[in-house]
Formats: sequence, C-alpha cells, structure tokens
Amino acid sequence: MKLSRVVEYVFFFGLLGLAGYMVWLIMAPFVSALALAAIIVTICHPLHERILKKMPYQNRTLAAFVTTMLVLFVVIIPLFLVSSVVVREIVSFYQELNTGGLSIQSSIAQLETTIQNFMPAFQVDLTQQIQRSAEWFAGNLGAIFAGTVSTVFAFFIAMLGAFYFFRDGKELLELVIKASPLPDDEDRVIFKRLGNAIRAVATGTILVALIQGTLVAIGFTFFGIERAILFGSIASVGALMPGIGTTIVTAPAILFLFITGDTVNAIGLLVWSTLIVGLVDNLIGPYLMSRGNNMHPFIILIAVLGGLSLFGPIGFVIGPVVVTLFLVLLELYNQYIVKEGSIKDISDYDET
Repeated sequence: MKLSRVVEYVFFFGLLGLAGYMVWLIMAPFVSALALAAIIVTICHPLHERILKKMPYQNRTLAAFVTTMLVLFVVIIPLFLVSSVVVREIVSFYQELNTGGLSIQSSIAQLETTIQNFMPAFQVDLTQQIQRSAEWFAGNLGAIFAGTVSTVFAFFIAMLGAFYFFRDGKELLELVIKASPLPDDEDRVIFKRLGNAIRAVATGTILVALIQGTLVAIGFTFFGIERAILFGSIASVGALMPGIGTTIVTAPAILFLFITGDTVNAIGLLVWSTLIVGLVDNLIGPYLMSRGNNMHPFIILIAVLGGLSLFGPIGFVIGPVVVTLFLVLLELYNQYIVKEGSIKDISDYDET
C-alpha cells in the first residue's frame, strides 16, 4: 500500500474518531432518554403494528402519535405519579419515625411486648430497625427521584424519541444494519432475538412484579395496613427475588395483624395474598415468562437496583434491558464464534 494511501486512511479514521467523540459529547446527556425510547418502541412494537393497520391509508405519523399517547397516558404518567407518591411516603415515614408521631410505633411496641411474653430474651428493637431501613430508603431513593425537573425533561425527550422511532424506526434500523460489518441477514437475526428477549423481560418479569405490587397495595388498603403504596412498591421489588416474592411484605403484615388481635383483617389479607396475588405469580407469571425469557430473577433484581442507581427512575427498565443485551450477545457469540455455527441457526423465534 502506498504511503499516501496510508496517510489518507489515518486522516480519515482520525477525523471519523474525532467526529464520533464530539457526537458522543453532544448525545451523552440524552442517552438514557433515548435508550428508554428505544426500549418502549421495542416492547410496544406489536401494538404499534396493530394500530398502524387501523389508521386511514396506514398513516405512519398518525399511528406513531396514537401509540406514543397511549404509552404516555397508560404507562408513563401513572408510573411517574406512583413513583412520586412512593418517595413522599418514604420521606414522610422517616420523618414520623424520627418525631415519634407514627401510630405504628405503639403497635410495634405492643408486638414486641407480646413476643417477649413467649420469648423473654427477645431484644430486636423493631422500631429502631425500621427507622434505619427508612433512613436508608429516604437517603438513597430520595436522591434518585430528587431531580424532578430533569426527570420530567428526560421523559419528554424519551416520548419525543419514541414518536420518531415508531414512525421512522424501520429506516433507522436499516441504517444500523448497513453500517454493521456483519452480513445484513445476521444483523436482522440479532435485532429480532434482542427484541424478543427485551419484550420477554419487560412483560414476563417486570410487568408481573408491578402487577403483584399493585395487588399487594390494594390488599393492604382494604385490610387496614398503613402506607399501602409504599409497601406495595417494596413488594414489587420483592417479587423480583427468587424464592421470596411478595411474602417479604405480606407475611410480616399478616403476622402483625394476628398478633395485634385484628384477626378478621389478618385472615382477609392472608386469603388475598394467597389467592389473588398468588394467582398472578403462579399462573400469569409463568405464561409470560415462557415467551422467551431465560434470565434468572436474581440477575433481574440486581439489574433493576443497579439501573435505578445508575440511570435514575428510568433505570428500572433500562437496567434489565442492558443486561439482557449483554446476555443475548454472549449467547450469539457462543453460537456463532465458539461453535462456528451461524447466527441464523437460532433465528427460529416467533414474534411475541
């Protein structure tokens, strides 16, 4: 190769690297929002396809707008409002524990006294343990949701991005496929496999956890447990824990009601937790998880908590998706590179 040609390549790729770095600096503040938009579009793609077929002349702009508005009003706004309520309840709960103005403290003292009648050596000091837990939640989750203005702006960018991804997503995807060094058909297999995995994680694990947490909050409201939304959100996180689930919240609540003498509500909450919440866990959960999700629940739990810490509120979704992307790429690497097979060999996945 001639020296002049080498200089041309060095200059070109150096300029390309510099331009790419500048583009990254420009896009970096919006990476989380754009990632959320891409995830929303991936999860809701089947819905968007159905809406598109019903639009006059299959108008893509109108279909994208309708789908984006559905996502905004059915998913994003309710989740944002619930998250705000949860944070307020955490802070309020912590403040009332510090001032001693929480009615549950007297009930906890009564509970400890009752236990000590059977176990004189019982010295756990539940009030202090709960106060420490509330302090941790107030310090960590409060910081995550503190930037309200920036969070709202990020969701605005995400919704704007989702609209354009719904409308022009196929063209954008084709640009990525053409830019990839892999053969185009194998790129399409990778994106198809990744889309199936993302939808499976979102619907088979996260959605089930949110449904269970909602049902726990409803049950707590009906049967006289304070801070129902707060404990429902904790139950959603617990639902991601393998072998533990929502019992991390419901079992202590039922025991608390029994020991404090509220037998009717205790039995009612026990029946609700076993039949209604358990129905989602044992019937709906396995059905949704069977549609392509092979990620261990513990990995999803760590991904959710790490995503919240790294990305803020939208990390609840982005965290598991990033881990899913990594695992899918590892799987494809194992199939395509290590075993010298073709990516197309694992392409027989139906759209979910």
